[in-house]
Amino acid sequence: MTDDLPQLRASDADREHVVERLREAVAEGRLDMDEFEERMTAAYASRTYADLEPLTRDLPGERPGPVSLVKTPGTDRPSENWPARIGGQAGSSLAVAVMGGFERKGAWTVPARLNAVAFWGGGTLDLREAHFETREVVINCVAIMGGVEIVVPPGVDVQIRGIGIMGGFGEYGSAPTPDLPVDPRAPRVVVTGFAFWGGVDVKRKGRKGGKGE
Repeated sequence: MTDDLPQLRASDADREHVVERLREAVAEGRLDMDEFEERMTAAYASRTYADLEPLTRDLPGERPGPVSLVKTPGTDRPSENWPARIGGQAGSSLAVAVMGGFERKGAWTVPARLNAVAFWGGGTLDLREAHFETREVVINCVAIMGGVEIVVPPGVDVQIRGIGIMGGFGEYGSAPTPDLPVDPRAPRVVVTGFAFWGGVDVKRKGRKGGKGE
């Protein structure tokens, strides 16, 4: 952290970045739960970078910095801190909706390979605030008389490799543009599978209240 930054106000993204590093430290066995809870409370109460910096000073890896001041290449839009969102342990690798539904959103971790099945039902996988187990994740979708919607944030590289039979399998509103380019630091999401009398839709949206929503 440079000398001219410590007294700058920290953003919510800066605080979340530090808390995520603390979570990783717990998973690595570097902090116990009491230390984690104490530091997490301090992180959320922090107002400046000077308040945040000591919380991860004794941990290896990236030091806390001005996440809110990083710009996406070619734009004046703040960028996601992608390195902090890649890695970690994922939960279940299966999401199933049979005459029902499933939804994963918020701060969840996308496994390296996720199988999503919708049969007479529907499901939503919202990746806008998610973490990613690996740099490239594969989401294999099977939609039979049902649908799966995948929401990815701007900057993510999306590859569609599925097939629609009497249904749709595609990506909408997500082609890279000069204003919303693919960020080379962002993860790649590969969507495979098939839709039969159903649909798999991949949409690109920003976080609520953010550009690209």
